[in-house]
Amino acid sequence: MNITGKTTRPPGDLSRLAGTMKRMLLLLFAGLAAGYLLLVVYVYAKQGSMLYFPSRDLTATPRDVGLNYREVTLMTTDGIYISAWDVPAENARGYLLFCHGNAGNISDRLDSIRIFHDLGLGVLIFDYRGYGKSAGAPDEEGTYRDAEAAWGYLAYTLRVPPERIILFGRSLGSAVAAETALRRKAGLLIMESAFTSVPDLGASFFPHLPVRLISRYRYSSISKVSRILIPKLFIHSPDDEIVPFEQGMRLFEKAGGPKEFLRIAGGHNDGFLLSGRIYREGLAAFLSRHLKD
Repeated sequence: MNITGKTTRPPGDLSRLAGTMKRMLLLLFAGLAAGYLLLVVYVYAKQGSMLYFPSRDLTATPRDVGLNYREVTLMTTDGIYISAWDVPAENARGYLLFCHGNAGNISDRLDSIRIFHDLGLGVLIFDYRGYGKSAGAPDEEGTYRDAEAAWGYLAYTLRVPPERIILFGRSLGSAVAAETALRRKAGLLIMESAFTSVPDLGASFFPHLPVRLISRYRYSSISKVSRILIPKLFIHSPDDEIVPFEQGMRLFEKAGGPKEFLRIAGGHNDGFLLSGRIYREGLAAFLSRHLKD
């Protein structure tokens, strides 16, 4: 008889309850693990579409900002036709090879083309494979080959002396420009809003995923800048909401000389415009110091 008035549960019932709870927890953990694994597989499979955002539609041309240009078609070493614009400048002090970012196409870079033209530079801007009118589909080695084809146009068709070629890259293009500086001769390198590597950048977006283990793309500028011996200008904004400012600083610190750092303001895609005079004067000073007449 239970003299306390409390209901007691037989020991067998408690054991069964504990076993049920244990199985439920195991099922929960298994479900979470399966979901996590599916997410990792998804990210691995979709890396290309998460890195490259090409547009086929050209919305404007340099003529819309008052600049004459030539539309040229280049061929890469693996047989891909690449579309480019050659925007000459009268009495050009040099030619800038423009490696743009991962979204849109060359028609979205007219403000930058205008800035460089006003600095007395001819500009050759090209679309990576899969962008604009360029054939193919983008991948890391392919973007490097595309830049090499553009360099070849400057060096062999226009006969621009290598010391007059300025390699410029913004965002993804900074990694392409850095690789080009190792593969081909150039006078200067400008890296704007540059990241250290795709795995590092991916880890900042997905800190709980093993991005460094599953990344199929490297674009590892951090492993290259110390081997690039030409003068280098790094441009970055602390307000950059896509590529952490710290990554731009790490690249600058890792690079050997000669090197300079230009701190601007504004976001990832509009910092060069919002910074106005600071941006333009910083570029002009760098060119004047290192691009000899």
